[in-house]
Amino acid sequence: MSGAPTTPIGASVAAALAQPTDGKSSLVPFKVERTHRSLISALLQARRRFGGKSVALWDADDRQLTYDELVRGAFALGSAMRKYAKRGETVGIMLPTGVGAVLSFFAIHSFGRIPAMLNFTSGARNLKAACAAGQIKVIATARKFVELAKLEPLMEELATVAKIVYLEDVRESLSTVDKVAAVVGSFVPHWAVRRWPHYDNTAVVLFTSGTEGDPKGVVLSHANILANVEQVRAHIELYPSDTLFNPLPTFHCFGLTVGAILPLMLGVKAVCHPSPLQTKEITKRIRKTKSTILLATDTFISQYARASDEGDLASLRLAVCGAERVRDETRQLLRRRCNMEILEGYGVTEAAPVIAANQPGANRLGSVGRFMPGIDHKLEPVEGIPNAGRLFVKGPNVMKGYLKPDQPGVLLPLEDGWHDTGDVVAIDDEGYIAIRGRVKRFAKIGGEMVSLAVVENCASALWPDNMHAAVAVADGRKGEQIVLVTDCAAANRTELLAWAQNHGVPELAVPRRIVQVEQVPVLGTGKTDYGTVQKAALASLASTDTQAAE
Repeated sequence: MSGAPTTPIGASVAAALAQPTDGKSSLVPFKVERTHRSLISALLQARRRFGGKSVALWDADDRQLTYDELVRGAFALGSAMRKYAKRGETVGIMLPTGVGAVLSFFAIHSFGRIPAMLNFTSGARNLKAACAAGQIKVIATARKFVELAKLEPLMEELATVAKIVYLEDVRESLSTVDKVAAVVGSFVPHWAVRRWPHYDNTAVVLFTSGTEGDPKGVVLSHANILANVEQVRAHIELYPSDTLFNPLPTFHCFGLTVGAILPLMLGVKAVCHPSPLQTKEITKRIRKTKSTILLATDTFISQYARASDEGDLASLRLAVCGAERVRDETRQLLRRRCNMEILEGYGVTEAAPVIAANQPGANRLGSVGRFMPGIDHKLEPVEGIPNAGRLFVKGPNVMKGYLKPDQPGVLLPLEDGWHDTGDVVAIDDEGYIAIRGRVKRFAKIGGEMVSLAVVENCASALWPDNMHAAVAVADGRKGEQIVLVTDCAAANRTELLAWAQNHGVPELAVPRRIVQVEQVPVLGTGKTDYGTVQKAALASLASTDTQAAE
């Protein structure tokens, strides 16, 4: 592991903002006033604070972009994109994580349009529903990306509902006006400041996965996103010498806010990687870029550890993991491979996204840490689940509301600002949060509530080198039964039952059936694709029942 950084970012930013500090703590208290600006204004302020010549982004092709280059590029591209959408209209962005995605995001902001980050892994049906919900008539992408990802059939389908704009064509046709806009933008013009949106206006539209129905548009304001940046900065120490490695997609809120916007606002160099699935390439790039912070999920970081050679991950001082529970097996694996701390956190898109996280020196295993500053919460009792409750959150980072395909463009605000996360959590006396599971991730068997997460944990303890996903399906006798879908060919119920009995796990948490698959399906965000898992389980049961009948 690299040596400890010397000057914490919180102190340098506090000095730049002329705020008092005792000079000891690296953390700056959260103040909501710092969120009262637009994202493009915040970017320009960050450029002044950290220097226009400072490297801001490091792309997969090894191109390093400075703050000056990012600002100039955003104003030039933004000027050229004006003809495709009016002020206040939404423009879809369909690009992998990289300089192009970040530059396009700020380009669309620079002239008063709203970016919507589109999940190119979610399929034509979900993307069309997303376009309907967000009234997206223009989608910006890149020919090179479409070709490499073999998305031509998808783009043909999307072309029936939106105009496809290829950024290569836009760059080649930049006019003199666009080039002047790039220069003018570099001088932070007063006319532009006046024309930029209010901090409570919509800054971005992101979309839920659509695994439980049509995807919903999550509407986040400029203040929502900047509040989450400030909350994380007040919670976790970051340093000017840090380099953050982000392989997570920018259509996922964690990858966008924490992976792209936060480092820009705090003067931390961000290394972009286009896909979290390129395990070998990622470990080599971490070594090459001497990255100190890694954003990941449990699934991905365990793959990186196994794919890495000696020394590949040595520069990392910590990894921040979300989206799914970090398994004990993953922590042990990382301890064996490198001396790195894993900070498990918890977030939802609707909260921009970080709600809670562990901290260096206050890292409690089995929890997702404590709430970000400024977040209020309440728990609603759930029948059959003692000592826990359904979590509701409220705060400056919580979204403006939803957009739905059946009500295009209509913002559906939250009731009194409270968001129902749908997660069941327990909170101890010190404020540490333990996720018991989603309300929909419990099975009711013989009147008892069984957490499907516990089922997966048991399987992971017994077969740690494999992926496991548990789902509940209808059962005529007991209401529901649990099916475990796994890529472990050796997995069997007898061993799982014996392990459960030896570790005090109720037999109800042992799946009735185990379905072996070549690969447990994963979404582009790194989360298990439970919709596809459910289909695999039902298909296997149907096949078994058919064979039994014959």
